[in-house]
Amino acid sequence: MTSRIFDKVQRWVKWALPFYLFTFLPLSLLSQTLTGSAPSHVAVGEQFRLTYTVNTQNVSDFRAGDIPDELEVLIGPNRSMQSSYQMINGHTSSSASITYTYIVSATKNGSYTISPAHVVVGGKTISSNPITIKVSGSASSARQQRQQRDDEGAELRDAGSRISGSDLFIKVSANKNRVHEQEPILLTYKVYTLVSLTQLRGDMPDLKSFYTQEVDLPQQKSFSVETVNGRPYRTCTWSQYVMFPQMTGKLQIPSITFEGIVVQQNRNVDPFEAFFNGGSGYIEVKKKIVAPGIVIQVDPLPQRPANFSGGVGKFTISAQLDKTETKANDPISMRIIISGSGNLKLMKQPVINVPKDFDKYEPKVTDKTKLTSSGIEGSMIYDVLIVPRHQGKYEIPPVELTYFDTSENAYKTIKSEAFTLDVAKGSGAASVSDFSGQDLQELSKDIRYIKLGDTRQRALDDFFFASTAYWICLVVLMLIFITLFIVFRQRAIDNANVTKMRGKKANKVATKRLKQAAKLMKDGKASAFYDEVLRALWGYVGDKLNIPVEQLSHDNISQKLSERSVDADTIALFIGALDECEFERYAPGDPKGNMNKVYDKAMTAISQIEGLMKHRRSAKASAVLLLLLMLPLGASAVTKAEADSAYVRGEYQQAITDYEALLKQGGSAELYYNLGNAYYRTENITKAVLNYERALLLSPGDRDIRFNLQIARSKTIDKIVPESEMFFITWYRALVNLMSVDAWARVALISLTLVIVLLLVYLFASRIWLRKVGFFGGILLLAVFVFSNLFAWQQKQNLLFRKGAIVVSPSVTVKSTPAKNGTDLFVLHEGTKVDITDASMRGWLGIRIADGKEGWVERKQLEEI
Repeated sequence: MTSRIFDKVQRWVKWALPFYLFTFLPLSLLSQTLTGSAPSHVAVGEQFRLTYTVNTQNVSDFRAGDIPDELEVLIGPNRSMQSSYQMINGHTSSSASITYTYIVSATKNGSYTISPAHVVVGGKTISSNPITIKVSGSASSARQQRQQRDDEGAELRDAGSRISGSDLFIKVSANKNRVHEQEPILLTYKVYTLVSLTQLRGDMPDLKSFYTQEVDLPQQKSFSVETVNGRPYRTCTWSQYVMFPQMTGKLQIPSITFEGIVVQQNRNVDPFEAFFNGGSGYIEVKKKIVAPGIVIQVDPLPQRPANFSGGVGKFTISAQLDKTETKANDPISMRIIISGSGNLKLMKQPVINVPKDFDKYEPKVTDKTKLTSSGIEGSMIYDVLIVPRHQGKYEIPPVELTYFDTSENAYKTIKSEAFTLDVAKGSGAASVSDFSGQDLQELSKDIRYIKLGDTRQRALDDFFFASTAYWICLVVLMLIFITLFIVFRQRAIDNANVTKMRGKKANKVATKRLKQAAKLMKDGKASAFYDEVLRALWGYVGDKLNIPVEQLSHDNISQKLSERSVDADTIALFIGALDECEFERYAPGDPKGNMNKVYDKAMTAISQIEGLMKHRRSAKASAVLLLLLMLPLGASAVTKAEADSAYVRGEYQQAITDYEALLKQGGSAELYYNLGNAYYRTENITKAVLNYERALLLSPGDRDIRFNLQIARSKTIDKIVPESEMFFITWYRALVNLMSVDAWARVALISLTLVIVLLLVYLFASRIWLRKVGFFGGILLLAVFVFSNLFAWQQKQNLLFRKGAIVVSPSVTVKSTPAKNGTDLFVLHEGTKVDITDASMRGWLGIRIADGKEGWVERKQLEEI
């Protein structure tokens, strides 16, 4: 029998051991953490403890982070192990950890960061959190001595020393000891210690008489000094809970037993020996600390009205319809928003009454609340789908909410607005699945990526349009037009002057004749060669100097060339070429050698005369060009790359800090867009909308900005249907917002340049169709120039006199007058855009929303775009 039992155990081990190794062991490795802790603020000369704790003992190769030289390590690391084993009602649990401790002294003022430490757990390297320590102030010698006595006699006590209730205790406090049912209570557990407390664990038990939620506090605790009974205790708020009593009477919040770990020093071990043997000079002692219970007096609510929602706190209610005109069988979305502070999650859903021939579906509930020290704040959103079945005009009554107002200690009934719905005749039954599919499609969308690369920052009132550079560009374009007009006009006059045209073409004709003479020379036709060279020489000088054939003579040629600033040597060279050609024509000797001699002389003479005359013209042109160039022309710590890198790594809070620091140096559509993306990733939709709107002001034609703004707006609470307007007004606004101020200014300059070109084509083109293109194209582009300036001016006005703003408070009650006792008109919620209509009242702003409603809100509840 024993062998059978052994066989069963053996088979179980063979099956269970691999299952454990492949299932639970990897999961346990994934949950291991290495946590570093140290005081956030110390003084120069003050000693403090730096600890790293890993919640397992299967570790190896611990490596501390880089500790700055200004933080001098006195002792460490010492290594201590802790483990516990419990069995409750047959269920076992165990925990184990290892702590590495350093004693460090600050030597210089400043802020220092200790990089993450690393340890190998089961072959996998895990990292701790980085630790930032601020060192300021200088500890006096008396304070150092007192600190030393505290370390020796209080914080760092001898191993085996007794830890009394006055050395380490927890105080429990509630912000209210007497409340109404469902009224929130903030419960705080605060630790007071004179010893070296490194860890503390304790959980609130499940209380049936309270609905309890824990407030998120920083994991790295920061201690401060508080004097109690003349003794300086290190104190820290360890945990907080928001509790909603569900019963009445005297309710007991029971005591909680916390388990703490206190470090003590074994003074029998030499500190230097302890340093080299792994820190055996320190031990860790477990200490149980009992946090006392408290009693809360919970009073019942007064006689409850029949329509009581169960809400206790301070609330507002509003309602919205996505459209007020529809067709029978077409679905309509009705949104009910309850905002405020109190037990929002424990309230009943609002009752929505619709006409009899309407179908109503179960609401989709969206939780937009957050837990704060004052309770649950935010909004609960109820989206209800209603379907009218018949045509007609219907009244949808207001939605009511009755709650208990804790500030006035009385019940209050608040109402949303009523709606009038015009239902036209429909085509047939419609399915609600279309609406649901559209809703899911909206939820599946995500924002587009950030804009990488460099960007140009400038002041928000710094524009190229209407600047000095812009006006200079316009003047330069006009001067260029005048210059080109003069040049082309002179060219047209010259084209009409046959004599002058002949002079311009003289060199071309002479070159052509000399090329012909070269062919004749190659063929050995001497007589024809000399005739062609003479025609080239006489023809060139006659056309160039405008001398009739009958007046061509050596004297006339010399005189005319002198008048054209041709030097005597060049004149003599040309006259010599003529004489040489005439002489060689009849001279005996080598025909080929004579022809080469004459050809070279003729080419040299013509080239020198042409070069001198061209040099004179180019000098004039250079003077004109120099004059034009002298005209004044307009020139057109954290880096963006680092901020973009933080965003890419998922460090969105760091990216927000970097982008906001960059924006202090000047505005940029790209930076506002990226900042909006970072806020969106941290689920701060209100700030995301605000920065997308600012980016859109600077770059209204950017599709990425418009897309992300639409996504962010879809996540805001208020769904406001804009007022209808004439289609041409919508088109005009879309055209104005197609580009930014300076983009329209550039379009204006480009269109004016093309107008100048087309005007010159119209004035000087010889073909009729080109002149038509120049005329009509010039008129069209002149209109583009005028409208571009108009659109740029309107965009500039929108930026200089911004009237848009975003609601930044969770909920805002719009008043009829700029006073707190004014009549409540309607409610808006965070993220909604409004237009400021009146800013003359101190502390108040007159606003108008997209559907035409107007009212007054407090200035602090809005932030201008």
